[in-house]
Amino acid sequence: MEPLGLVVHGKAEPFSAALRSLVNNPRYSDVRFVVGQEQQEVFAHRCLLACRCNFFQRLLGTEPGPGVPSPVVLSTVPTEAFLAVLEFLYTNSVKLHRHSVLEVLTAAVEYGLEELREGHRHTLCLQFVVKVLDVELVCEALQVAVTFGLGPLQERCVAFIEAHSQEALRSQGFLELSAAALLPLLRSDKLCVDEAELVRAARSWARVGAAVLERPVAEVAAPVVKELRLALLAPAELSALEEQNRQEPLIPVEQIVEAWKCHALRRGDEARGAPCRRRRGTLPREHHRFLDLSFK
Repeated sequence: MEPLGLVVHGKAEPFSAALRSLVNNPRYSDVRFVVGQEQQEVFAHRCLLACRCNFFQRLLGTEPGPGVPSPVVLSTVPTEAFLAVLEFLYTNSVKLHRHSVLEVLTAAVEYGLEELREGHRHTLCLQFVVKVLDVELVCEALQVAVTFGLGPLQERCVAFIEAHSQEALRSQGFLELSAAALLPLLRSDKLCVDEAELVRAARSWARVGAAVLERPVAEVAAPVVKELRLALLAPAELSALEEQNRQEPLIPVEQIVEAWKCHALRRGDEARGAPCRRRRGTLPREHHRFLDLSFK
């Protein structure tokens, strides 16, 4: 019978510090990366990356031939985020910063580093993002969550915007959201903003998207404007919107007609079935007493 062995653990700190000294260190390095738009050269060690990460195992699968190996170009990842990923791979820890954490999170998702992305008992990317969310960061974080299917982060971002709606809608990040990221906001009953202001915000968003994509405003807005609850607007506001819509098409005419129908019917199943449910920030108007305005 083989005698029992004993596993002896040394101190983790000196081991981690020694490996950290190898991050982006040309000494003993056998692989070079050219990273980011700045095309910065970053040094690494093939065996360590390959054994820690399947992405790098596939990327660096073949042994380098004789001579100086060609650098591996990774132009889409910012240098700071890439170095943070390397630090985590080398040491199993990383210091995160508010200004770059979303880029690190994006790299972690793309490289399949679930431990860095999700964390467990440690405060890693997702937990850190939630901790530092503010008006300037939340829309960018929502876009990352929608792009990569990070449901828990999306829920936290939407909840933050619901509580800080007016400030978030005026941020630059809001104007840069994709239609897919804007939809869960426009579908929310808990936005603390009136519908008239939400219509203006949607128009500003569509104008920016139209300029970037070189497409008509109405075409850019089409996936999201159906979620605007025009029946909540007073008749004078709806008339003004209709006139503005003639000058700069944003909302399908049929949708405006449906809003007028809610005003005309006032009562009955058709009016209650229309998009007449108020939001948390809806300002009261005279005609609201005729509509089904239960708040969920």
